[in-house]
Amino acid sequence: MDKALVEMITKLVTERLQQEHSDSKQPKAVQIPSSNEPFIELFQQRKPSSSQAVSPPQKVQNAKVFTETFDDKFAHARSKTPARVGVGRTGPRPLTNTMLKFRFDHAAAVDAVYGEVEQGLLEKLKLFTIDTKALDDKETYILRPDLGRKLTDAAKEILLQKCEKNAQVQIIVSNGLSASAINANLENVLLSLQQSLASLNLKTGTPFYIEQGRVGLMDDIGELLQPEVVVYLIGERPGLVSAESMSAYLCYKPRKETIESDRTVVSNIHKGGIPPAEAGAYLGNLIQKILKYEVSGVTLVQKEE
Repeated sequence: MDKALVEMITKLVTERLQQEHSDSKQPKAVQIPSSNEPFIELFQQRKPSSSQAVSPPQKVQNAKVFTETFDDKFAHARSKTPARVGVGRTGPRPLTNTMLKFRFDHAAAVDAVYGEVEQGLLEKLKLFTIDTKALDDKETYILRPDLGRKLTDAAKEILLQKCEKNAQVQIIVSNGLSASAINANLENVLLSLQQSLASLNLKTGTPFYIEQGRVGLMDDIGELLQPEVVVYLIGERPGLVSAESMSAYLCYKPRKETIESDRTVVSNIHKGGIPPAEAGAYLGNLIQKILKYEVSGVTLVQKEE
């Protein structure tokens, strides 16, 4: 996405969210008033389409798209969920195109887990890379989640050398369980988030990328760098609707004693959910609230009630 367009969207979302009195209110659509400008809808809930197909995690020339035929009597149910409802059968078996699309989506999910984040993207965003203790192979990472929550000794030394301590906001990134999510969304989310934080005059530390990290790793990093807020952009476990969904976990002063309810999460960041550029702007507003109340997770919700 064009940098100027990302900046414009970030400004629109930031201004709109500053008018909200509670996080419990769903952000409404913001329209650009000029008739010469493209219409932009922010945080719009997208209805599933009968012809909607999930893109593969890597760009493929002339990729085959399998369309399905649906029973009209299930139209209302399909408007409420992207699940495979009313796809029909031939005897005891699914229709051919239904089965082909299922296998196509499943393959995209597998590729997302076992794929790699593009090195060119990390270089473009100036993110250096560190490892967790799950560095042996992908199978170890999947079977031993605990290893993905701990940094290697070498990684800790690198962080102490390259990152300043006690920043207001520390942004970290990991492929998690979907490299495709990082490849598809990181650039717009990170750019928009950094612009939002700059407009709020919040001091950020040096962002970096973690290979094969888990959510709980933010506690280890919090102990080491001691920022006020850690923002963790990580690939979600892929499903059969999208293999490119990313989440943002936020926590106020994460430490070893932090529990899961202390974390705030914004999930479903992808082109079919929360658009990446808008998500970055929203995260800036959310970080401002976390700093204001000095809490995150369930306690933040209780403070705002």
